[in-house]
Amino acid sequence: MNKAIRKAIIAGNWKMNKTPAEAKELIEGIKPLVKDATCGVICCVPYVDLCTVLDAAKGTNIGVGAENCHWEKSGAFTGEISAEMLASMGVQYVIIGHSERRQYFGETDQTVNKRIRAALDAGLTVILCVGESLEQREQGVTSELVAMQTKIALGGVSKEELSKIIIAYEPIWAIGTGKTATSAQANEVCKTIRDTIAAVYDQAAADAMTIQYGGSMKPGNAAELVAQPDVDGGLIGGASLKPEDFAAIVKAASEG
Repeated sequence: MNKAIRKAIIAGNWKMNKTPAEAKELIEGIKPLVKDATCGVICCVPYVDLCTVLDAAKGTNIGVGAENCHWEKSGAFTGEISAEMLASMGVQYVIIGHSERRQYFGETDQTVNKRIRAALDAGLTVILCVGESLEQREQGVTSELVAMQTKIALGGVSKEELSKIIIAYEPIWAIGTGKTATSAQANEVCKTIRDTIAAVYDQAAADAMTIQYGGSMKPGNAAELVAQPDVDGGLIGGASLKPEDFAAIVKAASEG
């Protein structure tokens, strides 16, 4: 990462894990371990945990995010949560377009764009996820695919609004599989994303964009990954559920 231009951010994605009581215990375990971090620290948690985590994280350096939001403000969308609802609670961040949402729940590039618009209008900061499957990587279309996902997702987003966007590159083949892109592979795709931002907006906007790596970042590989010039932190899955592991990644990003 380039510390002179942008700040690294480590965001935990808890996925469908932790009851409110367990969430409180986890946040209480994380707080003292990351209090001196010089990178950004975010925990994105299930809806039912938001109140608990917001309360437990109050007055700390831990930002709180949700894992998705709907594009409408209200209406007949049983089971959905609007961006305004999240903002009214004090939530600051929201993950949009995670590969699991795309794979299991019919998320498309177009609905990702609609959700981003709603989140920005509600004042939330978006963690936008893009990335390719193993088949797509083997077909050699990673760069084209990730550039297309990025362009469609950011359709209608102004240059000024980019300050409220974080992009997470998630190679789908490396999520929850134990596989990890090499640091060179991760940096190559993060650079592709940055080049796409430069082409659509300008180089200054691209240089200011925080681009995370989100494929099985762990304490053992975090330092090498964040040392890459275009990798500005990580979106962390399994390791975010273990205070010591999450803190080790935060430390690596703080020192990188």
